Amino acid sequence: MPAAPNPYWQAWQGQALIVGPGGIGRALAAELASRAPFLRIRTAGRRGADIALDLADDRSLARLSATAATDLAPLRVVINTAGLLHDGELQPEKRLSQVRRHALERSFAVNAFGPLLLAQAIESALPKDDPVHFASLSARVGSIGDNRLGGWYAYRAAKAAQNQLLRTLAIEWQRRLPRACVTLLHPGTTATPLSAPFGSSVPASALFTPQRAAAHLLDVLEGRTAASSGAFLAWDGLPVPW
Repeated sequence: MPAAPNPYWQAWQGQALIVGPGGIGRALAAELASRAPFLRIRTAGRRGADIALDLADDRSLARLSATAATDLAPLRVVINTAGLLHDGELQPEKRLSQVRRHALERSFAVNAFGPLLLAQAIESALPKDDPVHFASLSARVGSIGDNRLGGWYAYRAAKAAQNQLLRTLAIEWQRRLPRACVTLLHPGTTATPLSAPFGSSVPASALFTPQRAAAHLLDVLEGRTAASSGAFLAWDGLPVPW
């Protein structure tokens, strides 16, 4: 028999914002809609979303900030899935000689600065008296302690920087938004355009569909409270070394 649905999300009311309407983003929006019938699910991204948003564009973030308190409040769940690993001439570096300043800057703009500036833009819509989830996709390759292969300089460093920035945010929000829980999530290797060039080296049993990844990530968030804000967790709920 199928497992009984977890009632965790059923009491949540307000709005949810999924940033980055790619494979995992779309799957998260659908999965959250099925689990949380009283949350209004909104999506944001550069294309194909309810709200036009470019995390690397200050003007775009300013537009979101200007309307957040009136258009999104009360915002109970924010999950950022936007990320940049490869894009045309931008490719993961295999050696030091391939590192380029513009690639570092582009990766940091999306993967490190973007999630923190997103938090700044939507903060006015977050309630102070109700539980809030703010989660962002990180990556195991962003772990400094777990780095055994090297390479991928820009992506690794930008994800590690995101981890530090959002850990710091979690500490601040413990004082100002004491019911908010900030979580960094490693979704596992998922069959999306971001991972497509590297999927051939991943065993089929370890390559998740976006739907499976989304279900795992929401399962992880269901066990989180403000008391455990600022954690870096894998899809199975286990901590990832910083």
